[in-house]
Amino acid sequence: MKQTKISDAVVKRLPLYLQVLNELKAREVKTVSSQELGHLLDFNPAQIRKDLAYFGDFGRKGIGYEVDYLIEKIRHILKINQTISVALIGAGNLGHALCNYNKYSKDNMQIVAVFDAHEAKVGTKINNLVVQPMEELADTIKQQKIRIGIITVPAQEAQNVANQLIAGGIEGILNFAPTILRAPDEVRVQHADFTKELLSLAYYLNHKEEGYDESDMD
Repeated sequence: MKQTKISDAVVKRLPLYLQVLNELKAREVKTVSSQELGHLLDFNPAQIRKDLAYFGDFGRKGIGYEVDYLIEKIRHILKINQTISVALIGAGNLGHALCNYNKYSKDNMQIVAVFDAHEAKVGTKINNLVVQPMEELADTIKQQKIRIGIITVPAQEAQNVANQLIAGGIEGILNFAPTILRAPDEVRVQHADFTKELLSLAYYLNHKEEGYDESDMD
């Protein structure tokens, strides 16, 4: 892999490439060109070639990309060729949904522990996971070598939960709470804010109705 600074935008496109490649594999497609990938993703083929070129030369002239090989390489780039243990904090409706999705996911990112501060939820089960009290968080992170924490608690509780995850040695946080978290530079925080995404959609829908061209808004 080339040692160069990779932008967040490139990294966020890699899972999209992987998703389409897995769909092609399921259809027993053996090779695919950047033009075909571009058509399936509505991306510029040149952008796809540029993105992949950051990590190596995976294509063959006149043939394109071997689907199985490129899947293997992208999984390696994303480090999902190895199991990564995840803890989920917040056993509410969203926490249940994420655990249910994770149960059937074929990815190597696995939720291995669930925590909640409410006594009524502690001891209940989500799939095969018993909801644990927050007091057990730090020890469980160490025992199960958990590297990522998912936060699905109310906004006012999120920073406190993040602090506990960080103190426990977590390396990354996926935050579903509608608030910005503070974390040291060595801990990567990703925000999954439904409200922000919906407001962005509303903006584009409104401008579409008004007949504005996005190219005029740069």
